[in-house]
Amino acid sequence: MSVLHRTRHAPKPAASGTPPSAVDELVTPLPARAPRTRLSGAWLGICVTVLSFVVLIVFMLQNTGSVAVNFLWLNGSVPLALALFIAGVAAAVLATTIGAARMTQLRRLVRRRGKD
Repeated sequence: MSVLHRTRHAPKPAASGTPPSAVDELVTPLPARAPRTRLSGAWLGICVTVLSFVVLIVFMLQNTGSVAVNFLWLNGSVPLALALFIAGVAAAVLATTIGAARMTQLRRLVRRRGKD
């Protein structure tokens, strides 16, 4: 068996006064992972948000050309990146609204079934 692979059997204790060998260190179990906390989740969220903003900034800097926008009775000229950003935010707001309405509907259904 390779030194890099762990063995199934626990190592024999080393004689007193002698340091453990490299094989003994490979056989010892790894320490338990640190538990996940709300703070670690928040830190991960902050990191993902910062990376997303960096990508968004690069996208907006690369798409600065103006485009003509016509919406209902409104018409004008805005940078392409801004037009796409506004459309994305509008889609996110719409999806969030529909999701919140569905969650409210399901909660009411659960409450009604709980009372019966």
